[in-house]
Amino acid sequence: MAEDFSLSWNLESLNKAYKQGYMSGVMGKTREDRPGMSDVVLAAWEAGWEDGNDVAIQDTPNVVRLAS
Repeated sequence: MAEDFSLSWNLESLNKAYKQGYMSGVMGKTREDRPGMSDVVLAAWEAGWEDGNDVAIQDTPNVVRLAS
C-alpha cells in the first residue's frame, strides 16, 4: 500500500530558514522573534539563530570601565 509522504519542506526551504535564523542571531534578535513555520523548518531556523548569536557574542567587544 503506497502512502503519500508529501513534505512541507525541502532543502531550499531549510537553507533559507537557516540563513534567516543566522541573520536574526547576528542582529541580536531574540529567539522569540522566530517566525511561525513547521517543526523541521523551525529547527533549521533555530540552528541558524544559535550560530548567528554565537558570532554576535564573540564579536561583542569587552568593555572595561575604570573607576574615576
